[in-house]
Amino acid sequence: MSQGDERGYGGNDPGGRTDDAYSTLGGTRQTRTRLPGGGDDGDGYGRRPARNSRSLIMAVGVVVLLIAAIAFANQGGGGDGSGGDNEKKPEAAGAGPTAATGTKPVQGKNGTIAAGFAHDEQGAQSAAANYAVALGSVDMFNKDSRHAIVNTIYTPKAASELTGPQDSAYSTDFLSKMGLDAEGKAPQGSTFISRTIPVGTKVVAYSPAATTVEVWYTGLIGMSGPESTDPVSTSWKTWTAELAWVDGDWKITSDTQKDGPAPVPGDVAASTSDEISRAVEEYGGFTYAR
Repeated sequence: MSQGDERGYGGNDPGGRTDDAYSTLGGTRQTRTRLPGGGDDGDGYGRRPARNSRSLIMAVGVVVLLIAAIAFANQGGGGDGSGGDNEKKPEAAGAGPTAATGTKPVQGKNGTIAAGFAHDEQGAQSAAANYAVALGSVDMFNKDSRHAIVNTIYTPKAASELTGPQDSAYSTDFLSKMGLDAEGKAPQGSTFISRTIPVGTKVVAYSPAATTVEVWYTGLIGMSGPESTDPVSTSWKTWTAELAWVDGDWKITSDTQKDGPAPVPGDVAASTSDEISRAVEEYGGFTYAR
């Protein structure tokens, strides 16, 4: 999987948690909220100073939105709300297709790539999401780091078959069109950006030995700098990975990619190149889990 080919640079496709951080109250994921203006709530701090008018308006706005959301949720499914025996019961928490499971997804890392995924559907989805991130990173534009990624996340057979064609695809000419030198480095004063951000995953087929997972993602790619003629833009893709259970972990045997689904672009004004470069340097990535 690669984002470079999306921007018209040649016809070759170059290729492709630690412990729970949430507090647990009573066995469920909840956030304790203290409403404004209350008296001593037992924590020894007593009544807080009165909010100014702007803070009060913001607090009221949040409460109104919350009430509206609750009302909308309670309308779900239509009907008269009688809750009779024939009414369809909601699924258990976390059972929905897009809900996070909350299970520890990975045991460690192989270099900078997550490794040790669970031998089940969730583990396969977590693996695919993290592999998509690696394949969409700037490290794919340097030969040594690209080889390290491919050898880590693909089966040995797939990696050996992929390395040569990828090296040809990431040619000096291709890198030059991306504004990079032969080592995949950006010019002085510029920042080359290539990131994959998974939006969701789906198991298409599963067995303990082999699984097919789709990763829907958005990507960032381009050059940020005062002299750039190729500004950073976004894309939407679906990457399909065929995974096999090899030597105690999920590895890619083959993969494909297609456009979309893509939402309607928002109306947020584009940031300056300095803002984009600063954001990429200051905001790190994540280990993704299903």
